[in-house]
Amino acid sequence: MTKFVNCLGMKPTWQFGDVYGLDPELLSMVPRPVCAVLLLFPVTEKYEAFKQEEEEKLKGQQQVSPDIYFIKQTIGNACGTIGLIHAVANNQSHLEFESDSPLKKFIEQTVKMTPEERATFLEKDESIRVTHESSAQEGQSEAPSLDEKVNLHFIAFVNVGGQLYELDGRKPFPVVHGKTSEDTFLEDAVEVCKIFMARDPQEVRFTIIALSKDSY
Repeated sequence: MTKFVNCLGMKPTWQFGDVYGLDPELLSMVPRPVCAVLLLFPVTEKYEAFKQEEEEKLKGQQQVSPDIYFIKQTIGNACGTIGLIHAVANNQSHLEFESDSPLKKFIEQTVKMTPEERATFLEKDESIRVTHESSAQEGQSEAPSLDEKVNLHFIAFVNVGGQLYELDGRKPFPVVHGKTSEDTFLEDAVEVCKIFMARDPQEVRFTIIALSKDSY
């Protein structure tokens, strides 16, 4: 993931790294500060039913900051790319970019668009799509085709204006999970990840990744 965003012109002052466990001792090993958390999880029937219920319950009920950058997912199997865009676009004050960064350029060009317009723009953005495909091929023996049903999904958690947001391009809007701070952000995001895990206790296919400031 770090390689993917570096190819798109993000400087390696912040790095993606695995979170190896959820207890305080293992969380204390994650370099701080953390500005985004990505969760990879299985899309099961239980989750889909919950997603539907949540959508109906939250529709029009949340106050979402106008500063949130949210993009819908319309490209199959691009949830990792969408997750990365959510992580990076909502942390531009922390991150540094090369002057010719395609990722920075994409965010700047789409900042005033709706989530749907951003998705359409991404479909046409060769630089990000080509990098996504080459990363996918490097990360595994064979990149899934666009039509292949992939039942693992990436979402991002970010702190915007002291609120913890879940950003999932398959959902119609960001989900607000309450107050957070720079100091407690990782622990707060992990608490939400635990709810995902508790919903599917038989499942083991969960991965948590933190975007941390490089301490070197």
